[in-house]
Amino acid sequence: MPEEGSGCAVRRRPYACVLRAALVPLVACLAICLVVCIQRLSRAQQQLPLESLGWDIAELQLNHTGPQQDPRLYWQGGPALGRSFLHGPELDKGQLRIHRDGIYMVHIQVTLAICSSTSTSRHHHPTTLAVGICSPASRSISLLRLSFHQGCTIASQRLTPLARGDTLCTNLTGTLLPSRNTDETFFGVQWVRP
Repeated sequence: MPEEGSGCAVRRRPYACVLRAALVPLVACLAICLVVCIQRLSRAQQQLPLESLGWDIAELQLNHTGPQQDPRLYWQGGPALGRSFLHGPELDKGQLRIHRDGIYMVHIQVTLAICSSTSTSRHHHPTTLAVGICSPASRSISLLRLSFHQGCTIASQRLTPLARGDTLCTNLTGTLLPSRNTDETFFGVQWVRP
């Protein structure tokens, strides 16, 4: 009969079984803790307001135009209005005030109400849209000046440096009024970088 084994007894360390039994749950526990921490961090970042992440952004819709003598367009924004919102900048009497220095993308689209290409070409003074910094007075400057020429809609955007406290105004000169449709007339800014 052949022998089974070498006949030499191999000694096992008494703590090896305990170490093996404790190591597996320890690694599993560390993996679970890591997953939970990553999920909580992700949720916390999602709940931070855009301002704290460095994004000042606004998308506004037309509120109303002032009296016939006032060419200024007044804007409104907020979740109750649908697709308009303000995160960072604020509205001051219908005008957009910036709260953070930086380079901003300014965009606007205005469609004239009750308009046809012949109605805009018949006017002696063409209808013009201007966007500018209206206050503080020391920084007053035109940022965009657009003429409707023979069209009923104009849209434009530009990058421009804005400072904390700058108030942006939009003026529509001419006899035609802007459309109140939120798909046709809107205005906004987005902070791009410091």
